[in-house]
Amino acid sequence: MAQVRSMETLTIRPGLHVFRFPVGQAYLWDGADEDGALTLVDAGPVGAGERIVEGIRGLGLDPARLERVVLTHAHEDHCGGAAELAAAYGAEVVAHRWEAPFVRHEAPLPPPVLIEEELALWEATRGLPAAPPTRVDRLVEDGDALPFAGGARITHTPGHTPGSIAVHLPHHGVLFTGDTVAVTDRVRLGVFHIDREAARASLRRLAALGPGVLCPGHGETVTEGAAAALLRAAEWDAGL
Repeated sequence: MAQVRSMETLTIRPGLHVFRFPVGQAYLWDGADEDGALTLVDAGPVGAGERIVEGIRGLGLDPARLERVVLTHAHEDHCGGAAELAAAYGAEVVAHRWEAPFVRHEAPLPPPVLIEEELALWEATRGLPAAPPTRVDRLVEDGDALPFAGGARITHTPGHTPGSIAVHLPHHGVLFTGDTVAVTDRVRLGVFHIDREAARASLRRLAALGPGVLCPGHGETVTEGAAAALLRAAEWDAGL
């Protein structure tokens, strides 16, 4: 198993934390005041499982409470640690039904269609070990609910991959976007999409949710003005 040598743990607000790796990040929702379960959204790169467990313990939480791992998509920096965590704690692995064959390695994930400005970044970020085949226990589709955070909602966001999803917590104003959205110097459309036009449409759809807390697949969490920033990003990237 590859080793992940560094991880930063940050608390976004009570009950919401991020584990940040050199490439990729995972978010932890603590349902202590609900059913006591922990939910992980994405699982970092291969080898991240051990570090995530250390991070959970460092927050004063019991990793045995990890009930589910929700994968926004099948790229190695998002699902690399999922198999390890599922095996260790029996956590349910959740993915969109179109993405599950890629997570399970039943089919190859289509490669991105790169635009010129992405070429150098693509070369710089290649080389992560491939995620192992990972079981998927629950298949979800657009609009499905998951039993945490008072009713988490799945939003299908095709474009980055066929079965990319976002996870919306409407009762808490929190939105996990996967790689449809990235945060650099601004909130923007992410990179490395298989269908850029579909990704733009997905971003506009996420903007309409008007989250107060934006948790992107890459970059800093946005806790103020996220809805307006998303709308500006949608307009910018759509050329409106």
